[in-house]
Amino acid sequence: MNDFVEKARAYATQAHARIDQRRKYSNQPYDEHLKRVAELVEEVSDDPQMIAAAWLHDTVEDTPATHRDIEREFGAGVAQLVDELTDVSRPGDGNRALRKALDREHIARASVSAKTVKLADLIDNCRDICRHDPRFARVYLAEMEALLRVLQESNETLLKRAHKVWNRCRERLGAEKEASRHESEMFARHTQNASFDQWRALRLFTESFSASDIAEPLGSFDSDTSAIKAHEIMLSKGWSVAGLREDGVVEGYILRDDLQRGYCGDYRRSFSRGQLVRGDAPLSDVIYVLTRHASCFVNIIGGTSGIIIREHIQKPIVRMWLFGMITIIEINLVKRIEESYPDESWQSQLNDGRLDKAREMQQERQRRGQISRLIDCLQFSDKAQILIKDEVQLAWMGFDSRRVAKKALRDLESLRNNLAHSQDIVSHDWPQIARMTQRIEFLMGFGEE
Repeated sequence: MNDFVEKARAYATQAHARIDQRRKYSNQPYDEHLKRVAELVEEVSDDPQMIAAAWLHDTVEDTPATHRDIEREFGAGVAQLVDELTDVSRPGDGNRALRKALDREHIARASVSAKTVKLADLIDNCRDICRHDPRFARVYLAEMEALLRVLQESNETLLKRAHKVWNRCRERLGAEKEASRHESEMFARHTQNASFDQWRALRLFTESFSASDIAEPLGSFDSDTSAIKAHEIMLSKGWSVAGLREDGVVEGYILRDDLQRGYCGDYRRSFSRGQLVRGDAPLSDVIYVLTRHASCFVNIIGGTSGIIIREHIQKPIVRMWLFGMITIIEINLVKRIEESYPDESWQSQLNDGRLDKAREMQQERQRRGQISRLIDCLQFSDKAQILIKDEVQLAWMGFDSRRVAKKALRDLESLRNNLAHSQDIVSHDWPQIARMTQRIEFLMGFGEE
């Protein structure tokens, strides 16, 4: 392994380890998947940039690292490959079928090198899913089949292997049923299990707070403006990013740190689809963009005129939105406990010390004249602890193991505490914010029964 590839391996491994990302079924550290993908690519190519991209292919999609970070560390070539391999769909783009169609269209336009890395990714994922989750594998096989049709212009050897793995998995499963019908049934169960109040809460938190509520005006320069002059202005105004105008219309952007001699147009960067949102886009879409890019650009009244960076997530309206989501999650935990443990039988799941703490709080509230149930006096972690002890409840919450569940819920409680005490949430809680908002529908009560 040459130094360049080793640097990519170390960077990707650390990025995924920082958020404790693991493979869903085996609970292996995520870099085991990256290693297998890189090894498949190495079998058909000795191009260091391709192999580096294989290690880094999920870094922008799944970790706080941005496209700009990858470009700074590994150059424009690797950054371009990673960009081609990063899904562009967002939660607000529709159901799974629509999102996968957008991602498929994106990879269809990718380079041969990126398509080859994508094949390696598909091969490893297909093997893993078919081995551990036959039910979901039927959905995945249909999606993989559609992807293989747009990956024809790739390495021939790896393409043949991908088809072979797909066929072997299909034969093993006897996959006669169409994945689309299975997906429709899953969606039907979700909607049947969701109460009107849950739908109303979901609508509130996906529609009432939007990108335009937190966007800052995007300052801009004409492309023929002196780069040195623009740098001075941006420095004085505290801008790290500015729009770039062509014939009076913002068509791209520039970074202050790039500007040296010449004109602003010499440093133009194009907007990627994944960086742009509409003014009425929900905040979950904004955070989704900011997990992949340093800046989110907002289209307002027909033009790109707003910008959002991670620091803007500190704004009161976002903090209120996040705190509200966590509150609704906690309400759903209580509801689930009461349904699963009638007549306060949940008390057997906690030790005496935790119950005594809850009783003390209940007595204090009653002393103040407040009506308070014992379950409402439990700490967030206590409520979660009751549920994750049961395998059925653990699965309902979407976790594969108690260890993963404990960490995720501990992080969620930490985020809530930081929100309540006006602490910095971007530096300490960004991975948790990103994970929570990407799973907003599930976390707010749409888990599958």
